[in-house]
Amino acid sequence: MPITNSFTRLFGVRHPIALAAMDLVADARLTLAVSEAGGFGFLGAGYGDAEWLDRELAILTGSPRAGSVPFGIGFITWSLAKHPELLDRALAAKPKAVWLSFGDPKPFVQPIKDAGALVVCQAQTVEMAVEAVSKGADLVVAQGGEAGGHGISCGSLALLPAVVDAIGNEVPVLLAGGVADGRGLAAAIMLGAQGVVMGTRFYASQEAAGSLLAKQRIVQASGADTLRSIVFDISRRNIWPVPYTGRCLANKHTDRWYGRELELMRRADALDAFARARQDGDYDTAAVIAGEAAGLIHDIPSAAGIIHRMAAEAERLLLAAPQLAQQLEPATQTAAS
Repeated sequence: MPITNSFTRLFGVRHPIALAAMDLVADARLTLAVSEAGGFGFLGAGYGDAEWLDRELAILTGSPRAGSVPFGIGFITWSLAKHPELLDRALAAKPKAVWLSFGDPKPFVQPIKDAGALVVCQAQTVEMAVEAVSKGADLVVAQGGEAGGHGISCGSLALLPAVVDAIGNEVPVLLAGGVADGRGLAAAIMLGAQGVVMGTRFYASQEAAGSLLAKQRIVQASGADTLRSIVFDISRRNIWPVPYTGRCLANKHTDRWYGRELELMRRADALDAFARARQDGDYDTAAVIAGEAAGLIHDIPSAAGIIHRMAAEAERLLLAAPQLAQQLEPATQTAAS
């Protein structure tokens, strides 16, 4: 029996599982695969590459199932501040939702709502979540520090229930960070979330954009093989403001430069080598953006396979919860007596 709640009803999906709007990795192919499997796919428009966005939107809207499955589009909000016309292009594709990350969502909330789409805001702290709701968010993604890519250090286990407590039942909350299987989905629901968002797990899928070598590195990695730092941002000449850092898989490049960031900033040769490595797919130097959930990933299945396996496991665990409570009853009564 599928898990049904405020998120699945509001977004019109069968399973409370969403694709993270990973910059470029979450392309039209992966977005459609997730949505067609009963989850909710977000196209990862990220920094706002207009040519990429137009191409991927054409694929989404030209699909034989266009209009029959819901999808969303995600932006790093700073890119919309620089190129507001990108939002118009996105809304013309009639997404079910637009995901705004990191920057101030306020300038974009009303245009999104006027177009009939839902507003999704990502938050890394309780304060960010409360502010997002006050500015009109229809859904909050609570992103724990375990997540791949940019974020901060608040862990999911403490952040999620605190966010749920702070905003109450006003809007649904999804958890991002540290989830890659049905156990994580069940745990998130028990902590008050209405579902989960996954990036790393869907990166290691057949449909995700990106090289097979990068996906294999995720499969081979443990959570301890990831590193949250600013080495990645310095290396690609795109330094984010405090307090944001980026979590990637550690490699020879991070081993060399972690703790030597100021020196790296002055080493044009190292930055040029990083750019070449990204083009060549050399992941001893180039970064594979992945979170601690990599330690739970052992294969590269289809997106549908991931969703169906994960949903079945979570449903089984949640249905077993009353039986577990009954097993605790005798011990509780003995202790009370």
